[in-house]
Amino acid sequence: MSPRRLLPALGLGGLAAAALVAACNPWPVGTAAAARFVSRGLGPYGLALGAEGATEISLLPLPHLRFGRARIAVAGAGGPVLAEGGRLTIELSLLALLSGQAEIGAIALDGATLHLDPANGAFAEPMRRVGERLAQGRASHPRRVAISRATVVGSVPAQDVDLVLSWPVWSASLDCAGSLTVKGVPARFALAGLRPADLVAGSDSPVTLNASWEGGSLAAEGIGTWRDGPRLSGHGSLETRSLPEALAWIGADVALAPFIDRFGLDGPFEASRAGLMLPDVRVSVGSNALEGAVSASFGEARSAVQATLAADSLNLAPLLGGFLRLFGSAGEGEAAGARSVALKPLTGGDLDLRLSAATSRLGPVVLQDLAASVLVRGDTIEASLNRAGLQGGTLKGRVALAPSGADGAETEVKAQGGFDRLDLGALLIDLGQYRWVLGGTQGQFALESVGRDVASLTEHVSGRAAFAIDDGAIAGLDLADVIQRNGGVAQGALARRNGRTAFERAAVSIRFADGVGEIGEGFLRASALSASLRGHVFLTERRFRARAELTPRVAGGAEAPRAGTLFEIAGPWDAVTVRPADREEPAAAPDHRGALPSRGPQRPPAAVGLPPAARAYAP
Repeated sequence: MSPRRLLPALGLGGLAAAALVAACNPWPVGTAAAARFVSRGLGPYGLALGAEGATEISLLPLPHLRFGRARIAVAGAGGPVLAEGGRLTIELSLLALLSGQAEIGAIALDGATLHLDPANGAFAEPMRRVGERLAQGRASHPRRVAISRATVVGSVPAQDVDLVLSWPVWSASLDCAGSLTVKGVPARFALAGLRPADLVAGSDSPVTLNASWEGGSLAAEGIGTWRDGPRLSGHGSLETRSLPEALAWIGADVALAPFIDRFGLDGPFEASRAGLMLPDVRVSVGSNALEGAVSASFGEARSAVQATLAADSLNLAPLLGGFLRLFGSAGEGEAAGARSVALKPLTGGDLDLRLSAATSRLGPVVLQDLAASVLVRGDTIEASLNRAGLQGGTLKGRVALAPSGADGAETEVKAQGGFDRLDLGALLIDLGQYRWVLGGTQGQFALESVGRDVASLTEHVSGRAAFAIDDGAIAGLDLADVIQRNGGVAQGALARRNGRTAFERAAVSIRFADGVGEIGEGFLRASALSASLRGHVFLTERRFRARAELTPRVAGGAEAPRAGTLFEIAGPWDAVTVRPADREEPAAAPDHRGALPSRGPQRPPAAVGLPPAARAYAP
């Protein structure tokens, strides 16, 4: 190329390069004028833009306006502010800009404060405008909205909010993904496949939702509609390592939630404003897997859950462990038994639960054909064991708890139940004990109490309990031989456990008042002897104090004329001792505080006394 042509070409090239560089580099523009121009593009959505500080514009690769301190509010005088304080970047449509129109292609907002409070209705007008535009058919809309490092204030505050919303002009589907931190817990979420135009038109739209947070996850896939409000149906799953933590995180409450740790749901569902329906759901609670139906509603005041669940095998130990953690043991800095038993932490919602299981395990004890129910209404809890089989016998029971007192800090407890044809010997084997008693056992109880903590509940127990065994036997000990030996036991007899005492009937009845149980009637009738038992049970101190008398019987069942053999049974529940007692020395009056009065030194018995290992065989 000749120099005469080369120089003009280089000049034009340099001029084009300079123009290109100038178009790519931002240059300042008037903030107020730029904000008014962008507000023309936000007007169809019912929004307006205000800004402070410097504003820049760049033309390539696409026209961009950058505002230093932006404020997006509902259009109109005094409209509520939706976002403020962040750096706002607006991408404008080049074709629309050439024609003098402000068509927004993308929005990026960094470091802003978002005011999101559904209660104030600030989004009602913008959402109505968006619905109108979508109902008109294919209308222009921002194809990308990005929010980064935002802070949300309102009913659900959040920090570190990052959000990317993508809706390409060639697609009817909207995708959304992001992350945020709520109450110190980071979470991530994603929404895919949603068709906003179909929803506004009243048609169905596919929806895929995934969320995860520290300690849990949520997934749902199905069809969404918008008829008289949002509705979603499909298949979903929920998992959390601690249900109380998850509920506290989202600000919800469900009855009896403090008893549950690991929790999961999986199955088809239908969700709407009315609530949540799970017609065929698999529920996991700890290591338990149950199946059935669940329905729930979450109103502004209280939640309400109804569930009918069944399991082949059910482990009740975690439920008992949750109860003991909540009420049983004292916390740090608390005296023993000082843990509050107020019901408020357990009655944050209504619950109607029907539960059944082929087999249920409570530690080493196995229950068969269990049917139970739990009903929470208002501030009261009622749990019923409708039936259960235990070692050939049947169990039934009911416990009702209700708040008492003006402040509701006290709890009133009423419990009643009974069992029939229970093989007590087999139950002892399950509990790891020696099978020292045989025969079908029946009994019933009715107890009530009121108190602020475990200790006061124990102190105020009142009611009655009665138990009886017909045609049974005491294995390992021959009480007739004990009588013949004047209260002694043959050397090595307890170790060999080759003795046996068959009896026609053994029964005991206890009446409780203020935490002390009085054994009003305790007896054993056998062909060669009879036995009686009188004494007290101290619930608060967990101690036992009683006297038993063994009396021989002659032919025809009458008691022998000579005096019987007395035994004193006393001590803590886990270390009761049995020893012969002097008839000449009357039993000391029972101390309702549980202290055992000193009896002074005892005269050694004529024969060897019962050792501590024999205390389980006392009548």
